[in-house]
Amino acid sequence: MTGRPSYHPSALLKLYIYGYLNPVQSSRRLERDAGRNVEVPDHKTIADFRKDNGPAIRKVCARFVELCREMGLLTKASVAINGSKFKAVNNRDRNFTRAKVERRRAQLEESVARYLGQLDTADRQEPSETLALKTTRLKEKLAKLESQMQRLPTLEKQMLASPDQQISLTDPDARSMATSGRGSGVVGYNVQVAVDTENHLIVTHEVTNVGSDRSQLATVAKDAKATLQTEKLEAVADRGYFNGEEILACEEAGSTVTLPKPMTSNSKAEGRFGKQDFRYVAEEDIYICPAGERLTYHYTNEENGLVLRRYWSNALPELRPQAKLHHRRGAKDHPMGA
Repeated sequence: MTGRPSYHPSALLKLYIYGYLNPVQSSRRLERDAGRNVEVPDHKTIADFRKDNGPAIRKVCARFVELCREMGLLTKASVAINGSKFKAVNNRDRNFTRAKVERRRAQLEESVARYLGQLDTADRQEPSETLALKTTRLKEKLAKLESQMQRLPTLEKQMLASPDQQISLTDPDARSMATSGRGSGVVGYNVQVAVDTENHLIVTHEVTNVGSDRSQLATVAKDAKATLQTEKLEAVADRGYFNGEEILACEEAGSTVTLPKPMTSNSKAEGRFGKQDFRYVAEEDIYICPAGERLTYHYTNEENGLVLRRYWSNALPELRPQAKLHHRRGAKDHPMGA
């Protein structure tokens, strides 16, 4: 018996794309979903296909971009950059950080103290079959907690030895990341995507386990430029990408980035004006403040690789501490936000 013939890679690729679009990440769910209508491979075959054919799948994505370029769909060198958090298979309880280890230790100690107290109470009661069963269950729970307590120092040692002091037991590469919801988070990956602003086609994507977008801008812009085969690129991103060094790197690489500067909580609380409240007059190299006063240029200095041009009005001396306004290097008529 030779068995059933293997599935053709093209059929598995279609199934993989189906899961990407819907989205269905689990190979077991893909098996269930597709199995309602057609005969499909089991979850292990699907999972192995994704694991064994990563480079080939990336080549398919690259070929898709080439096809879009041949069809004239990517003629404008303009992209929007954003990141999304994708949940990994790793459960949150199987991810450990320094804070989680400390919380888990406190929870275990509290549970042990509670069960010991219940055993002390049981010892003072009259013996009975029900009491004996209860005592047995309490001792089993204590034994389980003791096993977890003994394991915790080993996990803590592994966690402290990792570069970012974090470990995931099921999916070692997954990391705990904050999401947009207040106080929420996932153990997963940060998928960076650059999308063509005209036809909304994905130009490039990259998966990282760094939870913040702040250090991703230059890398994604560089990949988008290479994919579009252009010397100049226009990119837009949200305020989560604001990082002076990343913006400077984009500028030096030929990418013009437009993004808002985040307002700090202190600035909002104190009622300060932001860069968006000032109007720049390029012909005169001045700013017009919300009060209508003219803020003139006084001097230039450099901080953290950024060229800073300082403006203020002598009529409003109280604005001087807040009148630090950036210019990107070599772009005097396009000042960056303060």
